[in-house]
Amino acid sequence: MDDFLKVTSTRARDLTPEPVPSQLVDPFGRAVDYIRISVTDRCDFRCVYCMAEEMTFLPKKDLLTLEELEQVCRTFMSMGTRRIRLTGGEPLVRRNIIQLIRNLGAEVKSGQLDELTITTNGSQLTKMADDLAEAGVRRLNVSIDTLDADKFKLITRWGDLDKVLDGMKAACDAGLSIKLNAVALKGVNDDELGDMVAWAGEQGYDMTIIEVMPMGDIGNETRVDQYLPVSVVRSRLAKRFTLTDSDYASAGPARYVNVTETGRRLGFITPLTHNFCESCNRVRLTCTGPALYVSGTG
Repeated sequence: MDDFLKVTSTRARDLTPEPVPSQLVDPFGRAVDYIRISVTDRCDFRCVYCMAEEMTFLPKKDLLTLEELEQVCRTFMSMGTRRIRLTGGEPLVRRNIIQLIRNLGAEVKSGQLDELTITTNGSQLTKMADDLAEAGVRRLNVSIDTLDADKFKLITRWGDLDKVLDGMKAACDAGLSIKLNAVALKGVNDDELGDMVAWAGEQGYDMTIIEVMPMGDIGNETRVDQYLPVSVVRSRLAKRFTLTDSDYASAGPARYVNVTETGRRLGFITPLTHNFCESCNRVRLTCTGPALYVSGTG
């Protein structure tokens, strides 16, 4: 990213202002119109494929302030960014995050942004769904890997499935669209992904199934036993559902099919068995400032 923003410092405030191009275009000629921003490294869950149970998080002084995050967003907007996604950790646990969301959501309402979306574990939605909708958010990605309460606790360690489901209902009641993100975990949830696809259809949700990605500190454990190729998942689902390849493309890396029986879309993200570098159109910004030209979950 040095050619674009000279982002070489870990703090946005340390950067010397420099002229920026009117359009962010990579060396392959692809216009980059999507930025994915981690607003915190903290999370109130400890999912087994993502975090160790005992985590050491960054000190607050090392994180970009909300004002700095907004400044970065507006800089990217000046270079043609039309979609912004806020992630974490769990973005909704960051104190006063709703203020940043309101400020960016105002740009959606004015037409300067096409979309402001949030990837969340759903734990905070019962109390924040109305505020998110009022702020200008129209769509959420909710990460949920099982509909079994005991298994949910096993996967997240600290999570409460009922609380998440209540939060999703609150989000729907507030008028927010939801897409499910489910990580395929061998020997854990692979026997219920079909039921989840059916349930998502009943609720009116699209869904994406994701391979375990080698990201995050999970302590002394490994992801080897967790890994399940999405190609295997799709083959199994095809025995239960009619899956038709779709030319639909979101701003993310998922490849989609239409599920005839539910009338909804089902996406597959395959960072290991079939990488998606050739279609990457986004920048990912860490919560400490560096920008990486990589893609993530849709």
